[in-house]
Amino acid sequence: MRFIHLKNFPWRPAILSCALVCLAIAPARAVAQADKAPAATDPAAAGKDKSAPKISDDKAGLPPLPAEAHAAQTIQLDGKPLHYTVTVGALPTRDGDGKVAGEVVVTAFTVEGANRPVTFAFNGGPGAASVYLNFGAIGPKRVDAGNEGASPSDPANLVDNPGTWLDFTDLVFIDPIGTGFSRSTVDEATTKKLFYSTAPDIEYLSRIVYDWLVKNDRLSSRKYLVGESYGGFRGPRITHYLQSQLGVAMNGVVLVSPYLNPTIENDGDLSPLPWMMTLPSITAAHFEREKKLTPEAMADVIAYTQGEYATTLLKGRADEAATQKMIAHVTELTGLDPAFVKFSGGRIETGAYLREVHREEGKLGSVYDSNVTSYDPFPFAPEQRANDPILASIVAPLTTAMVDFVTRTVGWKVDARYNALSYDVGRHWDRDSAELRQGSVPDLREAVAADPKLRVLIVHGWNDLSCPFMGSVLTVNQMPLMGDPSRVSVREFPGGHMFYTRPDSRLALRKDVMDMYSKH
Repeated sequence: MRFIHLKNFPWRPAILSCALVCLAIAPARAVAQADKAPAATDPAAAGKDKSAPKISDDKAGLPPLPAEAHAAQTIQLDGKPLHYTVTVGALPTRDGDGKVAGEVVVTAFTVEGANRPVTFAFNGGPGAASVYLNFGAIGPKRVDAGNEGASPSDPANLVDNPGTWLDFTDLVFIDPIGTGFSRSTVDEATTKKLFYSTAPDIEYLSRIVYDWLVKNDRLSSRKYLVGESYGGFRGPRITHYLQSQLGVAMNGVVLVSPYLNPTIENDGDLSPLPWMMTLPSITAAHFEREKKLTPEAMADVIAYTQGEYATTLLKGRADEAATQKMIAHVTELTGLDPAFVKFSGGRIETGAYLREVHREEGKLGSVYDSNVTSYDPFPFAPEQRANDPILASIVAPLTTAMVDFVTRTVGWKVDARYNALSYDVGRHWDRDSAELRQGSVPDLREAVAADPKLRVLIVHGWNDLSCPFMGSVLTVNQMPLMGDPSRVSVREFPGGHMFYTRPDSRLALRKDVMDMYSKH
């Protein structure tokens, strides 16, 4: 997980679209420049410099972040030892006047060898640290979490990850300001201006990528980005910014359950798009429960959604016979109560569905995978009041595992709180900016058009309702064909937003990514 779906914030009364790890997901409805040296700001010195950004009172007494720490480790991968070094440290980011305004903590896994690729990883939210991709998907170690039956009190044991990408690329996990141990060193108003809005977020994180490459003499390496959820929103924009503004070109981009089009589900009273987005994922979850989920079955669902379902919704009351036929077919596809589908008009709203699908068991489905459930502590409330089932179970084990790994295993003895998911970032994020509403598809198109060798792999879980796979299918189908059609492709796997928590899906993702990397 890693990310917070912007629509899952309590301040937004709708739910649908994408990004991950909801910051404040209570109800499912409620859904710059940096130096090369990883130095920390000296609050006392900054206080004496009248030109420096003001450091807020609550930050003035913070102990400095430790110097960079390293540890040699080994895992067994495909029956062979893989030796690597993990490095944890901070890179500073600066304001427009060159003053240090924040410290971005980076966790890098590197293997000895010439000309190895390097992959930069971001999670989403905004407000989520990169631990979800690190310990859930692609790092050399993993924690079992995020699946049906998981508990926040389960042991947070790290084990070797057979789905890691480390044997074919070095991995650099970046925690944006306010997440993980990364932090702002300026006052709240300046923090919001410099870090908690779309354009500044893209600019300073791009510079962190650039500075890590320069600091580690890796500008000549093949370079890749992977972003999940809102990190998938960041991916195309960081790629394009690096390419066009900082002069660093990516070879490939992997977008995991990306939040590409923030406004795609608007106007549900008139547009069929919101309902086209959700129907296939709701159907996939039902097919999975019935042991009928296959790519072939889903191909038929996608064809129906793009064809007869869309046209029937557009006709509305002008064709009552088609509407009744559609309602009957949606009932069959989803396995939901016929009365529920009838009174929904065949338009299955996500929040209502997540309460309805497991209501007989007294449980809620997760927006990230509706087949992952928890008991509903407020079953008679008019709207969902409980936290999302996956978020409720995954933050504790990932936080425990990461803090123990960084402080004990690597020896980076930091005295600070770790934010796997920051509610503070979510509260302060500028969610009304035109830059956010624009989405990242224009940057995706421009980056692909500018570089005929750039490859983009978009991956989703079938069951995800926070960032439904259908959104990426529709997006890519509308892109112009720029050379080889396989340069931008969409793949789906069993599971949800964090489909990689399932071992088979994690291994299938590894195989597809290895194939993409091999083409360079």
